[in-house]
Amino acid sequence: MMQALVVEKPGSAVVRQVPVPRAKKGEIVVQVKRVGICGTDLHIYKGEYLSPYPIIPGHEFSGIVHEVGEGVEGFRLGDRVCADPNLSCGRCRFCMSGRANHCDRWDTIGVTLPGAMAEYVAIPAELALLLPDRLTFAEGAFVEPVACVVHAMNRLRPSVADRALLFGAGAMGQQWVQALARSGVSELTVVDLTEEKLALASEWGATRVVRAEDAEAELQDFTGRNGYDIVVDTTGVPAVIENSFRYLAPCGRYVQFGVTNDQATVDLRTFDLYHYEWTLIGSMALNHTMAPALAWLEAERLRINHLVSRELTLEGAVRFFAGERYPQDMKLQVSFE
Repeated sequence: MMQALVVEKPGSAVVRQVPVPRAKKGEIVVQVKRVGICGTDLHIYKGEYLSPYPIIPGHEFSGIVHEVGEGVEGFRLGDRVCADPNLSCGRCRFCMSGRANHCDRWDTIGVTLPGAMAEYVAIPAELALLLPDRLTFAEGAFVEPVACVVHAMNRLRPSVADRALLFGAGAMGQQWVQALARSGVSELTVVDLTEEKLALASEWGATRVVRAEDAEAELQDFTGRNGYDIVVDTTGVPAVIENSFRYLAPCGRYVQFGVTNDQATVDLRTFDLYHYEWTLIGSMALNHTMAPALAWLEAERLRINHLVSRELTLEGAVRFFAGERYPQDMKLQVSFE
């Protein structure tokens, strides 16, 4: 038996003993060392996402190969690994046209399948990547969120000297800061509620930071035709999303990266969409972007260690889901080390 965090139903999570998974044909079992807590996990806890219940969450993780199933090649006991949590069939029209994250048979470890907020997790071996020696388990658990940013950047394709506006300077927003700064944008304005997070954004590439409470006044000259070429939301807050369109310039590109409540809506003037020739981009999870993300981290082109603000036990994660928060929180990870 092993310990696992189980979301039994929306609003109810417990730590309990469950059977240790066994490796089926084509699978490996990973002894989890680190698993990150994502905004998606909070939506799962609240009953606002795609998950069945009960469910063991946890889709961004790293660990050690504990068991190797029949037919698996390329992995040995003790190997350090991270993993793409998304399962796709490889045969439907979406998979066959480079859109595997929209697979007709899509499943995700920690979302629709048992995840890594447990001592052990079983995964298809084809989803695992060997973790370079220079990367820690904490960094290994960050490969999946970085891969989400890589996928979004591939969809956005910033142009040199674009002006960019980013809402949200949490853990995901901070990765966007580094990614956009390295993409060649001329200006990068970041809006957030917290002074400490804005200071961090300045340190890592933002050219201007604005407190959310001051945004109305501070950004009044950056609306309509004088707006930004790129606007990105990482907050998932409908009021923030709705307001952000006012800052989008003609021919601007808007990226919805933050996960919202699955029932959330916003008002958008369709004439503006037509008249200003806006491009609206959604970015859901990742799409075969783990290897590029791993390369980014290994080469230290994107750095994340300063983003891990707290290490929790499974019991601490339960308290977090139940509402325990700290203003300085960025990325929280459950540690089994």
